[in-house]
Amino acid sequence: MRHVLVLGGTLEASALAQALADRGERAVLSYAGRVARPRAQPVPVRVGGFGGAAGLARHLRDHAVTHLVDATHPFAARMSANAVAACAETGVPLLALTRPAWRPDAGDDWTTVPDMDAAVAALDGPPRHVLLALGRMHLAEFAARPRHHYVLRLIDPPEAPPPLPRHTVVVARGPFDVAGDTALLRAHRIDLVVCKNAGGSGADAKLRAARDLGLPVLMVARPPLPARREVARVADALRWLDDTPPHAPAPRGAERGV
Repeated sequence: MRHVLVLGGTLEASALAQALADRGERAVLSYAGRVARPRAQPVPVRVGGFGGAAGLARHLRDHAVTHLVDATHPFAARMSANAVAACAETGVPLLALTRPAWRPDAGDDWTTVPDMDAAVAALDGPPRHVLLALGRMHLAEFAARPRHHYVLRLIDPPEAPPPLPRHTVVVARGPFDVAGDTALLRAHRIDLVVCKNAGGSGADAKLRAARDLGLPVLMVARPPLPARREVARVADALRWLDDTPPHAPAPRGAERGV
């Protein structure tokens, strides 16, 4: 019997979990634990890290996982690299279920930067009202540019005051729509949108709203990842599961008879 481990935290992961539950598959959805109140899921859930690639490999062995689907955020580079390494070590088949990256369309005014340091550097200049649609993990980095007023859209209320002298917190959970994001940009007199190239349709409303309002976007490019097989649709992930023979790794030491 298959035992599927889904590395989640995205809408795609939740959709795959529902599809696996509908098929009666044995599956577990794993969260990193960065969201205080994750969505309820139709399959068992585990929360927390694994302890690097070695810890993930150990988990695959200890729980006889036969297939691993990496449906983490496109910027979860360390987790994705750990998944590649753990599956290479154990022989467990690996698939990435990931969103296609966004691409600028006619009317877009994007500046693409390679990483967060470059995004912070790009904010040198006169004070502006900036929408930071980045989540909570990178807020401290923008303290190096304190002259701006930052609007922070977060899934959960911050546990401590953000380290930005001028800011407004907006607590909201996507997916968002263009009308709502247009109203948000207007209400806060936003001059610039800063976001990661997450891709997909759950968070692109801010980009369409910025286009409609003629606002520039500072886009952080995706980090480089190890080579792996990728699909963009849940249906393709299910097809891969059906076409890929299960491989449950032996517990460590079993091959030596210890």
